[in-house]
Amino acid sequence: MPTAPINGIDVYYQRSGSGSPLLFLNGSGATLATARPILTAYAHDFDVAAHDQRGLGQTSIPPGPYTMADYAADAAGLAAHLGWARYRVAGVSFGGMVAQELAVTFPERIERLALLCTSPGGAGGSSYPLHTLADMSPDERMATRTTLLDTRFTPAWLAEHETDQMIVRFMQAVEPVKAPEVLRGERLQLEARSDHDVFDRLGRIMCPTLVASGRYDGIAPPANGEAIAGQILDAELRLYEGGHLFMLQDPQAMPDVIEFLKGP
Repeated sequence: MPTAPINGIDVYYQRSGSGSPLLFLNGSGATLATARPILTAYAHDFDVAAHDQRGLGQTSIPPGPYTMADYAADAAGLAAHLGWARYRVAGVSFGGMVAQELAVTFPERIERLALLCTSPGGAGGSSYPLHTLADMSPDERMATRTTLLDTRFTPAWLAEHETDQMIVRFMQAVEPVKAPEVLRGERLQLEARSDHDVFDRLGRIMCPTLVASGRYDGIAPPANGEAIAGQILDAELRLYEGGHLFMLQDPQAMPDVIEFLKGP
């Protein structure tokens, strides 16, 4: 996969599929390596570009602090590097925050916008402050992360729902020991995330917009999605059965998002 010089850093990106251009923006701490299954799903219908956001994966980890405007500028820079004047955008969690910042800054460039399990900040409500997890003990951190993913994920619930058990086991299995530089990049991303506030600017977005939330999301509660949709003209709001990972939990979610993004 190639690297592009954007805004003074080297941005590692992937491009796959064919069709309308689609810029995919990943969540907190997520990289191209961890997002491969969802990128494959989008590539059936779109010319998809995604990147390791600054501080993560194989993209540069420049000195901080980072801002949400930095992340949006990186995304816009990648689209420009690819020669895309107009494109569609799908943003998941933190990527949804970046997508909002991108869309209010460059509204003329976005054809369709999907904001998934995310928050506007400010008066519209913020996502859970994930940076505070670092101060918890490993056991407390894992227990908190579990119920944040889905507020139903109590031991009793998980004992009766095998699919949800698998999600939690996967989450527990993918927490490797990380190098200090990797942790620095992740921390800087979380610090930028904590300052996210685009709520009062969402009215600048004029493209067709889908806002999708999980009913039991403890990170980006449904009320935050409702607040986003209420600020954007004719935005479509959908709730799905699941939590922060509703795209994996509700089999209708991914087909709905893809069908929306394929629209005229």
